[in-house]
Amino acid sequence: MDMTRRTFAVAGLALVAATPALARTSRPIVIAHRGASGERPEHTAMAYRLAIAQEADFIEPDLVISKDGHLVARHENEIGGTTDVASRPEFAARRTAKVIDGQKIEGWFTEDFTLAELKTLRCRERLPQLRPDNTKYDGQEAIPTFDEVVAIAKAAGVGVYPEMKHPAHFASLGLPFEPRMAEALKANGLDDAEAKVFVQCFEVAPLKMLRGLTRARLVQLVDSDGSPADAPRVRYADMVTAEGLKAIAAYADGVGPDRSYVVPQDGERLLPATRLVADAHAVGLKVHPWTVRAENYFLPKSLQRGLAVRPDRPRLHGDVAALLKALYDAGVDGVFSDFPGLAVEAREQWMRK
Repeated sequence: MDMTRRTFAVAGLALVAATPALARTSRPIVIAHRGASGERPEHTAMAYRLAIAQEADFIEPDLVISKDGHLVARHENEIGGTTDVASRPEFAARRTAKVIDGQKIEGWFTEDFTLAELKTLRCRERLPQLRPDNTKYDGQEAIPTFDEVVAIAKAAGVGVYPEMKHPAHFASLGLPFEPRMAEALKANGLDDAEAKVFVQCFEVAPLKMLRGLTRARLVQLVDSDGSPADAPRVRYADMVTAEGLKAIAAYADGVGPDRSYVVPQDGERLLPATRLVADAHAVGLKVHPWTVRAENYFLPKSLQRGLAVRPDRPRLHGDVAALLKALYDAGVDGVFSDFPGLAVEAREQWMRK
């Protein structure tokens, strides 16, 4: 899930007013996006533990694969921006350029490192310009494996919400994701529809294949534009129409849409909620939109706070509670947030009202 701020035009989704009475029939879950990544470097044990302390219901690891086939938690398989690999002379020769999902990317990639080598690296903040306070934690922790993230979650009694990143790319390298994911779920006692786990992916075929390998709940992610990497003729916008959601329900248990599909914005303000939640619920799908972030940079102008002349205004926190309330009012079953503590606080206020 990327960090780009966009002005969203949601095609094919009628705008409707949410019905508060219906929206309050269940308690939405809070999913800690890469841990409490707004306050600690993402995908670190400290980020996951802080999220748990803030009462998140699930912690989310993005998963990629090492050269020797291990699942590790990184935002992308390119790790130049999230580790100290660029400063490590012993790995300088491994810098390269690759085409990932049609995009040329330069850097260092997990599939070129064994797990033992990855464990020598140290994590760092990915967005230092927006989250400078997080940089004081740079260098303190190693890259966690999926098993290690699950252990943190299980020890605290919370769920885990892994994302399979770039399965088609890894399959092209002889590192298929689906059997590894299914094996990891079984090994950790998560191969059950009642287990505290959701497995998510932007691609379609990996979820369909995984459906035959596990009983764990699956979630189709939907980006704000473009198409799945493995289905270029399918538009994401078409996947969240009533017919598209019906097709998703044939192989998944939920849909994870960009939040603009649920509560659009025009750059200036939030707009009325769409029919997406009602249409998804009609075919039995849970709805978990992403990603709620507190910084002004990610919010419409009406929710931004602080004087416009301040050079640090993009990283100041805006009225994120208003965005969270709009999503809860729309009837979502959960939200992804970099600031799970704020999402929990807003949920409790919303439930009381």
